[in-house]
Amino acid sequence: MSHLSPLSVPYRAAQRSVSIVFAVAFFVFSGGAAFGGFLGAFGGIILLGSLVLAIAGYELAYYQRFEYELTPDTFDIRSGVFGRRNREIPYRRIQNVDISRNVAQRLFGIAAVNLETAGGGETEGSLRFVSYDEALRIQTEVARLKRGETAGEATEPDREVLFELAPRELGIVGALSFDLRLPGLVFVFVTSAFPVASSYIDVPLPTSGVVATALGLGGLVLLVALVSWGAGFVRAVVNYYDFRLTRVGDELQYERGLLQRYNGSIPLDKLQTLTIEDNPLKRHFGFATLLIETAGYAPSGDSRNGSSVGRGSEAAIPLARRERVRSLVDDLEGVAEPTYERPPKRIRRRYAVRYSLALGAIALALFGANTLLDRAIPWYVPLALVPVAIVAGVYQWRHRGYGLTDDHVVTRNGFWKRETRFVPYYRIQTIIDTRTIFQRRWRVATVTADTAGSLSLVGGDAAAVDIGADDAVGLRETLNDRLRDALAERREERRRARQAALGVTVDAPDVSEPDDDEATEASTDDGVAETPTESPGSDDSPTESPDTDDSSTESPDTDDSFVWGDAVETPDEENEAAVEDRSGTDSDDR
Repeated sequence: MSHLSPLSVPYRAAQRSVSIVFAVAFFVFSGGAAFGGFLGAFGGIILLGSLVLAIAGYELAYYQRFEYELTPDTFDIRSGVFGRRNREIPYRRIQNVDISRNVAQRLFGIAAVNLETAGGGETEGSLRFVSYDEALRIQTEVARLKRGETAGEATEPDREVLFELAPRELGIVGALSFDLRLPGLVFVFVTSAFPVASSYIDVPLPTSGVVATALGLGGLVLLVALVSWGAGFVRAVVNYYDFRLTRVGDELQYERGLLQRYNGSIPLDKLQTLTIEDNPLKRHFGFATLLIETAGYAPSGDSRNGSSVGRGSEAAIPLARRERVRSLVDDLEGVAEPTYERPPKRIRRRYAVRYSLALGAIALALFGANTLLDRAIPWYVPLALVPVAIVAGVYQWRHRGYGLTDDHVVTRNGFWKRETRFVPYYRIQTIIDTRTIFQRRWRVATVTADTAGSLSLVGGDAAAVDIGADDAVGLRETLNDRLRDALAERREERRRARQAALGVTVDAPDVSEPDDDEATEASTDDGVAETPTESPGSDDSPTESPDTDDSSTESPDTDDSFVWGDAVETPDEENEAAVEDRSGTDSDDR
């Protein structure tokens, strides 16, 4: 059994002591000692010293009782000072082994190791902290043991650098990044600072009326945009400094970070979805971002590591020319962007009506405020943006669609943040056909290809949105058929691979149609089940009305009932892992 680095004791003790010591010191020296005079101050000092010693003693005991071991089949962790906790994490469940180091940890020569497993909403196992060399050894050994290689037969896998972020490209990443999490702070700052600043300015500024409102709104929008751009620039540079993506055998390994340095791995056999992401600025200059999502993986999502919460996917390429991004997608998955089937043209008017109603609601709210507060608020200004809403509806329709290739379903959605998702058929867990009240009135539906990726928990799956009702039924059936074929093909490939590994004569694949009994058995083996779709919800204004001009070109729905979706669970180990409970066993020995 191995132990953590001895340097983890003073580092962890310092981490725990800082906040507690400052809190007690503030109480003692800001008046808390006045109750006891000299004895009170002396007692406060004794209390501080006792707390520091207690924390140091606890961390020393934690270090002595924390053990880990790499067995042939599992990664074992035993920890706990008062309550013992034993974990056994099978290697086949481990999705990623991530290494992170902040500035202080790099000075100490230590690193944090996170073990991420399929279906995990948080880190399954953590080592805080080991030496950096030991962290690299653990990452390498876990990859080797996952491949089933012994120490004697292990060979150094080939390394191929796929992408490096040059300083110029890093600057472009920052310039095209926006962090919109600060508008609230900016608003509070502006509303509190404007009266103070205006008292020092001799130039007469209007304090009421239409001009004052326009100046205030324009200044606020400009300030929010500048602050958001500045925050996005800093965040992008700090996160993606010295970014490098390397293919090492059957894994992708990445390094990035300025203040917090990350070193992680992305197993290619655990890949669920590839996403090309862009925005109007990136599209104008020909850039895009590539995101890779694995089952249940949430990189940088451990708050104990002091990092921000991840989105369940990792940037394989933070920013590059779109052609380069597409080339890497083709290299990883062998798929290119297809010709997209867009929603019916009448849906453009649906989007325009939706945006126009939103502007009307804003104007109505301003009118109410104008009446109640007796202020000269230009409530009619939002109505001037109705032509913009119409154009926005056209652009949303233009950037939405889906396509099918031989091995993938590809969906595209969004204008301000457009996401093109590539999902292999065999990765699909469930095919869902949903129709809201308003979609049924417009005779459209949404077909979602749900995967085992963590983004599916927040509605981030690949979805063909607002397609014709008849097309939705056909797409659902096509996806169901292709999923079954893809699963059967992968099952046959695994069988032949096992036979070849055992030296057994490889039989020719059975491509004949199964009889009823065989089909039933295969369906049970694949975990196929028919499940109803999600109940319809509401996402639009209730005053929308469908366009009936296109009824002659598209058959209307004669049945307004719900459409039932086909749910298909994959038998792959990696997808089974994503929907199982967390691996490992816990035991408490008091």
